[in-house]
Amino acid sequence: MLITFFRAIILYVLVLIVMRVMGKREIGQLQPFELAISIMIADLATIPMADVGIPITTGVIAMLSLLIMHLLISFINLKSMRMRAIICGKPRILIYRGKIQEKALIKERFTMNELEERLRSANVMNLGDVEYAILETSGQISVIQKPNKRNVTPEDLQLEVEYEGISYDLVMDGRILNNNLKAIGKDYHWLKKQVNKFGYEPEEALIVTYNGGDEIFCQKKEGKKKGK
Repeated sequence: MLITFFRAIILYVLVLIVMRVMGKREIGQLQPFELAISIMIADLATIPMADVGIPITTGVIAMLSLLIMHLLISFINLKSMRMRAIICGKPRILIYRGKIQEKALIKERFTMNELEERLRSANVMNLGDVEYAILETSGQISVIQKPNKRNVTPEDLQLEVEYEGISYDLVMDGRILNNNLKAIGKDYHWLKKQVNKFGYEPEEALIVTYNGGDEIFCQKKEGKKKGK
């Protein structure tokens, strides 16, 4: 029992390391070869984990081999557009200038119901609003709506907007994030002064954030008065 416990921990840590090295893609954004390798790695980990009769090195070597294969294919994808098209495929236009491409749907084995479902997931409720719909190699659909159906932007209204910049977490659950304070050129004394305006200390805050517009958001830990 104890052996199984430690084998499971070792394999779990190894799988985490392998998946971390493979990158930060979401499951829905994985290329076909990435998804295949991910599934195989998961299966390889369960075999020596469940059967103590199989040497743990068998699973480890197999998983490391798949990791090397993944890194090799990723390198080839970066260096060769032709190989990238063979391995990952090419995006396919399903709707072109407002017209549904029936041949493309057939080749991708897409039904109209599936197309409408994917469009709804992209917040497009009407087929007539779509100018282009592109099926990406990851299986996601990119949608470009017709000009008169797109959301209005400040640029469309010829409005100038102030630069907001990225938001930095300065306090997280009462813990001061000194690296972020340093990144914005501030120190603890400045932070304390800002948070004191809301009636409490930085260590009492659940979260404190700061953005490029010099705006601060503060909230106390649960059960205490909140400030903003």
